[in-house]
Amino acid sequence: MNVPLGSGTIDVRLPDCEVTVADPPGGDSVDVRAAAERALEEPLGPPLSARVDPDDDVAIVVTDITRKAPDDVLLDVLLERLVTLGVAREQVTVVIGLGLHRPMTDDEIEAMLGPHADLAVNHDPESVREVGTVDGVPVEIGDPVADAETVLSTGVVEPHQYAGFSGGAKTVVIGAGSESLIRYTHGPEMLAREGVRLGRVEGNPFRETLDAAGDLVGVDFSLNLTHGPTGVLGVRAGAGRRVVRELAAVVRDTLSVPIEREFDAVVCGVGAPKDGNLYQATRGATYVALGDRNPLKPSGRLVVPAALPEGAGEGTGERRFFRRLRDADDAESLYEEMREGYEPGAQRAFVVARVLREHDLVVTNSQAPEVVESCLMRAEGDVSDAVEPGSDVLVVPDALNTLLVEGR
Repeated sequence: MNVPLGSGTIDVRLPDCEVTVADPPGGDSVDVRAAAERALEEPLGPPLSARVDPDDDVAIVVTDITRKAPDDVLLDVLLERLVTLGVAREQVTVVIGLGLHRPMTDDEIEAMLGPHADLAVNHDPESVREVGTVDGVPVEIGDPVADAETVLSTGVVEPHQYAGFSGGAKTVVIGAGSESLIRYTHGPEMLAREGVRLGRVEGNPFRETLDAAGDLVGVDFSLNLTHGPTGVLGVRAGAGRRVVRELAAVVRDTLSVPIEREFDAVVCGVGAPKDGNLYQATRGATYVALGDRNPLKPSGRLVVPAALPEGAGEGTGERRFFRRLRDADDAESLYEEMREGYEPGAQRAFVVARVLREHDLVVTNSQAPEVVESCLMRAEGDVSDAVEPGSDVLVVPDALNTLLVEGR
């Protein structure tokens, strides 16, 4: 069977094992441009024309290289609509929502945004201003967004470990925000709260905090899509909360796979861009083990094929993640230590440590095995080297876009 690795695939052969493949039912794909144009014509809430004036300076926050989204198409559709509303191209700034990830290079920006790359600036988390508080926590936003009269966003509504699903206000308040909100939302107290889990929107305190912060920032209009194994499954535009909920319903129906028994090992496919570094690639393992239904037996093994051309990762959050895991003696002591608090970005180490307390995590086929070995994980050359003969194995080809749920 084929499993993603980088921008290609590898052929996984486990002849001595019983293998089950978790393939979501999928759905009919849509043409992104046509669906985006239709979404603008039929918005969820007030139309874009009610949100922007011809004289407004407009900020459009887009996702960065760690997200798989046709931002060039979504941006092009938004810019065309803004022109028809009297907003000149020169009035628009495109802000790349980095959060605490590394800045994108000029070549990467051009590859992502095409003819609109000249409008783009990397978010600078050091150049922010406060716009209010949520739960007593300062909500700070980057200057280009704070200076704009109208704030728009593109993005992807996909399963998210904490927010339930990404998209909506998250692209702006996290991607173009500061450490203050990231520290609060990604801290041990928030992540331990009931309702903060993969695939849940309603009653999720993490999601509710992001939406409240979006109200303070003034996120006026979102154009989001969701995708599955067959491609883009839907596009919605309008009020961020409604956009996220509608697309979450679409993706939940198409990505859920019932699990009726436990397995010795799970192979978690990730692929580009998420397997560019260890920080992002470990999502494959944590999404599986900490989702609605953990499919592993006690002490079962997670196997993640990942290219890792950037090693652990180069951004602030990625470096903090790496240091925490590298300097730890074992997963249990690291988990207990981090329950007392940690710096923004290190939350991924906290979640990985939580999984490593119960399961081995083996990263295969990578360009940085020494980085993997230094982070309480094991490195192997190939998936077959990481799975013991005779194992009962579940293969999840797209672990980040598959929701494992309790079998009926």
